[in-house]
Amino acid sequence: MDKKDYKRRKKMDKNNASAIATAIAVISLIVGFGIYFNFYSNASHSYQQQKQLERSINQSQIKNGDILNIKLNKTAFLQIDKKSNFIKAPELTGISGYINTDNNKAIKLLDYKGKVVLVDFWTYTCINCIRTIPYLNTWYDRYSDQGLVIIGVHSPEFEFEKNFNNVQDAVNKFGIKYPVVLDSDHRTWDAFQNKYWPRDYLIDTQGYIRDDHIGEGGYNDTERAIQTLLAERAALDNKTQISFNMSKGNPASSSTKSLANIDLTKNISPEIYLGYSLARSPLGNPEGFQPDKTVEYNFNRNTMTSLEPNVVYLDGVWKNNKDNMELAGDSGKIFIIYYAKAINIVASGTGQKATIADNNQNTTNIANASKNNALDIGKNKSVIINKQRLYNIGLYKDYDVRAMEIDVQGKGFQIYTITFG
Repeated sequence: MDKKDYKRRKKMDKNNASAIATAIAVISLIVGFGIYFNFYSNASHSYQQQKQLERSINQSQIKNGDILNIKLNKTAFLQIDKKSNFIKAPELTGISGYINTDNNKAIKLLDYKGKVVLVDFWTYTCINCIRTIPYLNTWYDRYSDQGLVIIGVHSPEFEFEKNFNNVQDAVNKFGIKYPVVLDSDHRTWDAFQNKYWPRDYLIDTQGYIRDDHIGEGGYNDTERAIQTLLAERAALDNKTQISFNMSKGNPASSSTKSLANIDLTKNISPEIYLGYSLARSPLGNPEGFQPDKTVEYNFNRNTMTSLEPNVVYLDGVWKNNKDNMELAGDSGKIFIIYYAKAINIVASGTGQKATIADNNQNTTNIANASKNNALDIGKNKSVIINKQRLYNIGLYKDYDVRAMEIDVQGKGFQIYTITFG
């Protein structure tokens, strides 16, 4: 998920071809789905030096059961010209709150000089960020005793994400153990010149940015970079070997019921914003978005075969807010045709009920999925919207074109985005 409208158009694999599926694929959103960039160009000397060092470390590994041993050559690390080829990481700035620090006290990057630091920009309703958290948790478990520090920089997309208690609840829900700082005014985000959720910067013991990754995927590459910088740390401390216990940590992606278990090669539907100031596409209703107005939208489900994929259709009376659509009547409906395996909504409410109806019975076991925090709806296919967060409202066994209707009961329900996996 990006802060700006960053997307590309491409065709879907012919194996998934159908009239609707192809239409969906044409509007595929690229950011957040396995996209990998570096803060330096691939042709740069710094990139070549870093990758050569990583290859060298990878080739010197010897695995004995779950233990990964790496023999160290200090000379190889001393040949890296950091001052000429890499930039120093800016300091954390404008932080409004701290979670998982000692007594929730302030921290700085300078506090961790001599350690390897992974700075992860995220926000708690971003599905792409959520799916990376199991990997971050695993790396924290696996490498923190060898000198790795992870700092989650929570830079919100929506106003309600600035709420400390909301972020604290998300940290608890996702089992995050590493420090999280609240960058509510995006001052650290701006200092790093960041534009994306999620984004990881890997900083060495001297404060230089050595690796930069945007979006999901590339986990093996990032872990190799972590191992390389920890090996460098040990070598510069005159150690001749470093060992990692690879049995530590257990990514949720290993579960087929997990939201983290997605196919990054699939051209799933793009994220859809429902606030008029953020919307990338119009509503399907002829009334369209009408800023700050309350509008009665009419939708006839009997015409569903002629509806456009990846476009939201509304029924009922809704207020057009800057970053969401708010139900102004006692009941309303949302309808969409999409291509994905999972569908989520970012919504808020005070106990409103949303009931889901879809055209596909190939769902996962709801009880097991709910047990693994992968699905928010119950056996009756309804969910109570009582917090400002992301709700998973559909989880299936495969990728397919699907039609979904969300029947909402209760004035004041707000929907911000619809995301897919």
